[in-house]
Amino acid sequence: MGTYVDINGHPTWVDDRGGPGEPLLLMHGGLSNSDALLDSIGAGLAGRYRVVAFDRRGHGRTADTDAPFHYGDMVTEIVQVLEQVVGGPAHLVGWSDGGILALLVALARPDLARKLVVIGTNFHHDGLVPFEPDMEGPFIQLIMGAYVERSPDGPEHVETVFGKTFTMFATEPTMSSADLARITQPTLVMAGDDDLISLPHTAALYESLPDAQLAIVPGASHCLPIERPELVAGLIVDFLAANGAPSTLVPIRRA
Repeated sequence: MGTYVDINGHPTWVDDRGGPGEPLLLMHGGLSNSDALLDSIGAGLAGRYRVVAFDRRGHGRTADTDAPFHYGDMVTEIVQVLEQVVGGPAHLVGWSDGGILALLVALARPDLARKLVVIGTNFHHDGLVPFEPDMEGPFIQLIMGAYVERSPDGPEHVETVFGKTFTMFATEPTMSSADLARITQPTLVMAGDDDLISLPHTAALYESLPDAQLAIVPGASHCLPIERPELVAGLIVDFLAANGAPSTLVPIRRA
């Protein structure tokens, strides 16, 4: 499945799976690709929503260019996919970098963002837990194998993509709590209890958003959508289907 669409003058791999409901854009993490979410939580969402995903430049089946990676350029890609492929606003479901981009799209083009789901997401680069990737460990090997399998740039380009990605991670994103306070879309913040994003930072993200809900999943890591796909998809479906603010017996934050 999937086809190439001209996005910002660059052939970009897009998978529009259709579906009976409102459009939902799945946005993959850094160093990842759309299949990571389509193959994990996609099936749990496809029966209720028009599920669309695409590989950002230098990820998955979309070739890279010589330009460095910046979240601002990625937002431009997403906006064009929403306008050209989706044809309007969508629910934005993003994992890791995809979650960062969901927040940034909501700030830059709130007219294109319905509800947001952000999984394992930092709003500032200082929210990352100090992490030295084990290049021989199963996680990195999985990422590298998926890249080599899909990328039109060939296996020799993987080091370049890693370099550009970690350079971006060191200085971006730089959103503040005041920025987050401008995001009015209902937002579900999700993370594993052993996430790459620190728990205080995840809590700050939740507290800074005016209309947010929080789900910390026990026994899960930054790879939450892959580790617990049925649970994650179920939480997303319940959140998107709900109308209005949650009704609870002892409202504190929502009083």
